[in-house]
Amino acid sequence: MRSSVGTDIALNLAAFRRVGGWRSASRLVLAAALVAPFLSGCGNSGFRPLYGGAGIGAQADQKLAKVAVSTIPGRVGQQIRNELIFHATGGGGEVVSPEMRLEVAIRESVTSTLVRIDGDSGGQVYNVEAKFQLVRVSDKSVVLSGTSYGRASFERNTSIFSNVRARDDAEDRAAKVVAEDLKARLSAYLAGAA
Repeated sequence: MRSSVGTDIALNLAAFRRVGGWRSASRLVLAAALVAPFLSGCGNSGFRPLYGGAGIGAQADQKLAKVAVSTIPGRVGQQIRNELIFHATGGGGEVVSPEMRLEVAIRESVTSTLVRIDGDSGGQVYNVEAKFQLVRVSDKSVVLSGTSYGRASFERNTSIFSNVRARDDAEDRAAKVVAEDLKARLSAYLAGAA
């Protein structure tokens, strides 16, 4: 009795021979070897990775490390600021001599969803809107401004503690979304800035 592994190998070899076998595989390798020098001579066509280490000039992550984040009031503002500082410096703390300063003002709201007949809501959505300005420190000019949004839903329960905990968790998740969006927007701007 033959094993199923031996049968599978025999069937795969037979299929390999029918398709063209070693001859087509060697042609593919030869074609790749001939085309590779031409493609490498084309250069990078102006492509620069956003978070690359090697390249011409300072990269976005190095420029982002020179952006100071101003204090943002409130618990959620502090969460956003901490996330931005961590992303910018890799956990290295605040910037010593910043070239730019990020100023953020947030507006928070809660929307009730799943409203029951008695008027109680079964869930809520926490919304945070962050208006930001990137200011050049040398001449105090605004070089980038915009608005970023974060939303996170949470369920309402009969326990007061679980409601407070659920809202805190939703605030943290929304703050993380806003911080990641701000980081991406700042990095895109700084990568293109001279």
